[in-house]
Amino acid sequence: ASLAIYEGKIIAVGNKQVDEIKNKYAFEIIDAEGMHLTSGIIDEHSHIALRSVNESAQVSSAEVRMSDALRPNDVNIYRQLAGGVTSAQLLHGSANPIGGQAAMIKLRWGCSAEQMKVENADGFIKFALGENVKQSNSSSFPTNASRFPQSRMGVEQVYVDAFTRAKEYEAARAVKGNTVRRDLELDALVEILNQKRFITCHSYVQSEINMLMHVADSMGFKVNTFTHILEGYKVADKMKVHGVGGSTFSDWWAYKYEVNDAIPYNAALMSSQGVTVAINSDDAEMGRRLNQEAAKSVKYGDLSQEEAW
Repeated sequence: ASLAIYEGKIIAVGNKQVDEIKNKYAFEIIDAEGMHLTSGIIDEHSHIALRSVNESAQVSSAEVRMSDALRPNDVNIYRQLAGGVTSAQLLHGSANPIGGQAAMIKLRWGCSAEQMKVENADGFIKFALGENVKQSNSSSFPTNASRFPQSRMGVEQVYVDAFTRAKEYEAARAVKGNTVRRDLELDALVEILNQKRFITCHSYVQSEINMLMHVADSMGFKVNTFTHILEGYKVADKMKVHGVGGSTFSDWWAYKYEVNDAIPYNAALMSSQGVTVAINSDDAEMGRRLNQEAAKSVKYGDLSQEEAW
């Protein structure tokens, strides 16, 4: 079949549809016989095109925005376009339990930072669990007590405390209006409670994945995506009930202690339970070949090529 593109937009799909408009435009004709034409790839977890990634000095940095740190001349935009990636979610790092607000971009090489932003995109925010958050790999661990939390149980309390404060803040502003001092951090958390901002959470270990879903259920919000989620195959049934997606690596494991139980069948097993699954990069080089990363689930898990795509 034929497909017509004009000024970067697909305007017709199918032989009949293209025939009806082909004389209205000056098209370049490309014979793609024997080739594959695919949709653009979306990278759910990327850190390219950013001048800064982590604001780690406090336990919650929900007020910072990755859209304020866009770097449109990053050569990785060009390279990833060559690999078929057309859109990416630029996430805050995983230094603290509640990170910054994500930026949704189209990979538009040669455009300004503002032109890269996806217009009217839903708001997202990065949360994180595990070793990074409790600073297990800090050179001064466990003596470094400069910032709470230092344990997995402390991470849970961060979320309970943060959303308790957000609810109290929202209630106070509803009654007293602008006499209650504006708090940009709590504004972002209130957006989560009102389903106007959505969570992507860095995660590995099943106990913490369960913990955050439990906290979310008890505090009245939802987790949109668990990213990395290398033990997702252990809790895929619970993820399905909660309605959370899994954005995972294809075959990374054992690069730190909490990843020891990761397996390359993770994506296929989560998918088999009805979880929406994606393969993310979290790496500028891997972002160039996400199609090949997804294809590994054909080998590990017997997905069809279409399911893997």
